[in-house]
Amino acid sequence: MTSKKSGVVLLGVVLVASVIALLTRGLSPSSNESVPAASAARPPTSSGVMVGMPSGVPPSSEPTPAVEQLPMPGCWDGLRELDKATTLDALRAALGVAVGHRDNLLATYLQERLTELVGQDAGRALQVIEWAKQASPPELGLYLEAVKAAPAVHDAKVSAALLGMGEDKSLPTQNRSAALDALETQRRLSPGDLARLKAVALDETADSTAWVATRTLGRVMKEDFERTGTHAPYWKELLSIAGTSDDMAVRLLALEMPSYSDPLIGPESFDELEHILTTDRERDVREMAAFRLGVTRAPEQALKIYEAAFDKEHDVCVRWAIFRFAVRAAGEEALPMLARLAAKDPRFQRDYTEFQQLYASGTVDFARIWLGKGEHHACLVEEGAPH
Repeated sequence: MTSKKSGVVLLGVVLVASVIALLTRGLSPSSNESVPAASAARPPTSSGVMVGMPSGVPPSSEPTPAVEQLPMPGCWDGLRELDKATTLDALRAALGVAVGHRDNLLATYLQERLTELVGQDAGRALQVIEWAKQASPPELGLYLEAVKAAPAVHDAKVSAALLGMGEDKSLPTQNRSAALDALETQRRLSPGDLARLKAVALDETADSTAWVATRTLGRVMKEDFERTGTHAPYWKELLSIAGTSDDMAVRLLALEMPSYSDPLIGPESFDELEHILTTDRERDVREMAAFRLGVTRAPEQALKIYEAAFDKEHDVCVRWAIFRFAVRAAGEEALPMLARLAAKDPRFQRDYTEFQQLYASGTVDFARIWLGKGEHHACLVEEGAPH
């Protein structure tokens, strides 16, 4: 047994040495690579006559036609042997060499091979996660992206290890975030896992990890909703995060995440959405709450919330969000309310008239309504721009 194990280790060392030798001397062109046309031409003599041509024959005055030369792909020495008989440790060493030489193509290839080697083997996935705990970028990303893409990520032991790593306050933020990012390919989250992710999202000391926890929760919601139609447990936690987090970016993201699957929001969410719409200290979050309320199965109740919120709101951009998303929620049925809002704030009279004309023309789909609508308020800015 000892001699067999020694042989495997020796093989791994030899294979990695091949990759190291390649990277330290650069890629050699393959034997069938084309020779550039310029190097094949004979140089002219000092008299201007081409060497090898009969004397007294002047060179052609016709320009040599340009020939496109496509570069041939390089070939990594020893890679075939590494593919045939590799181990986790050999791939780890080869990845380290590729990263050290900034060979991104080789690093990406080795990451894909690592995913293949992990496959459905939970033990191998757990080993790579252990490496990731002590790693820093770019190795950190290569390890966890490999696990994220492997079927073993759906094993309960592997997902638990990733969630535990994301919760571990002794680890750097970047390592915790990368672990939670690797969780986003889960097909569903149990109530217990939802509660744990929510706790990370609400942790004021977690910094960017709180944002990633919120995004992961939302992305698994999308996966589960598309497969089974389930969204309520995820949305309940996202709405709670939106109403209680101290981080504006986290609150905003929590309200945004349902947009990627667009489940219909019901009256059970209206109290919390109304609270956010009327009390959040950030304009962006109040606008996003108005947006979220616009995809609902109870449009009449949504219109009541919009009208009450409009009366309390003094920011023109939030008022404009309420105005237009009321149309998204209820379509033509929103026009009587829009007339009342425009009477209270004449800045929206033109908007009301245009919406009225669009519906009178027979257009009903909100996407087409929006395409035909003019923009009269300086509120729609690019993400990250000051406003």
